[in-house]
Amino acid sequence: MHPPLPQVVHPGLPAKVRKVGAPLGVILALGTAVALILVTITAINPAGAVIGMVLTTVAIVVVLLAYLWLDRWEPEPPRLLVFAFLWGASVAVVVSIVLELVFEQVINPAATVESDSSAFTVALGAPLIEEAAKGAFLLLMMTGRRRLELNSLTDCLVYAGLVGAGFAWIEDIFYIANAETLAASLVTAALRLVMAPFAHPLFTTMTGVGVYFALKQRNPLAKIGCIGLGYLVAVLLHGVWNGSALFGVGTYFGVYAFFMVPIFGLVIALAVHSRRREQRTVAEKLPGMVAAGLVSANEATWLGSMQARKLAVAAARAFGGKDAGRAAKRFAAQVVELAFVKDRIDRGFGDARVYALFDQETQALRSARAAYEPTLRAMAGYRITAPPG
Repeated sequence: MHPPLPQVVHPGLPAKVRKVGAPLGVILALGTAVALILVTITAINPAGAVIGMVLTTVAIVVVLLAYLWLDRWEPEPPRLLVFAFLWGASVAVVVSIVLELVFEQVINPAATVESDSSAFTVALGAPLIEEAAKGAFLLLMMTGRRRLELNSLTDCLVYAGLVGAGFAWIEDIFYIANAETLAASLVTAALRLVMAPFAHPLFTTMTGVGVYFALKQRNPLAKIGCIGLGYLVAVLLHGVWNGSALFGVGTYFGVYAFFMVPIFGLVIALAVHSRRREQRTVAEKLPGMVAAGLVSANEATWLGSMQARKLAVAAARAFGGKDAGRAAKRFAAQVVELAFVKDRIDRGFGDARVYALFDQETQALRSARAAYEPTLRAMAGYRITAPPG
């Protein structure tokens, strides 16, 4: 049996849960601009700086598109996605630079700003500091209204990946720009952008996995343990990768082929599994939505599958043009949002804020349905008897 969705009203609770404060976003954007300016003016190879800027931006765009593709089923608020990227490109970079200089000074008092980092800093200090600086964003996401956006493992993977991408963007430009010759800049670009564009996102993903499991725990110590374990795995991966470069080209390529690539493959498999699990979660909540009159029985045949939803949106577009297709897509996305909130309540994590969000998402679904109504009438008999995928 699937009971109807409860209608619970909590007046006086905050209605908006999707916005990040504009002042903070502006600060992060300015911080990113400052980081780019500093990288440019400190570059010892101007041609390398230009190459680094162009090639790194192209590579990071590819990385970002991959994460946006992963985020298609339940898209995250664009403001938060931008926030994640800018955090990686500004706060995480600045904090890492400062703390790594301090770390190097502590273990090697004779070091100067111009000195190369010691092997100890490269293999241990940098991973410890950088993964903490990047992971801090995920801890921030666990607080306040932002916590309500972390509905699944996919969400954690996406936010972690974008933070890592922002960090990698600035770091890669810096290393390419500071190669001594143009040829060295090209070699550095090949090593960093062709072989390992997903390296920083991959490391931060480990912290993201820890955060996901922490969100499923009720015991505070268990939460801390999950986050700590994820962070330590991120540091380990980062340390092995950085350390491999200290032992020559053979070790570097060996670690890449037999360590980094397999782990990256496992993360891809985990991401695909997570998105399929999200679809199953939505499918399980659809009967309750049908009983509550929020969706029709025919609509329920295509709302629980990515591929079936895509076919239905295409059919809506064929019936009523682009506007109808967009309305159907918004309606389907709102169904997913409500399903995840209902799932959180069903798992026993429904506090006052979650119930307020449930009310908000229910009303948003009704509004999306109203906008979709003309197409609904044209597609009244549309159903998929055997949803693909």
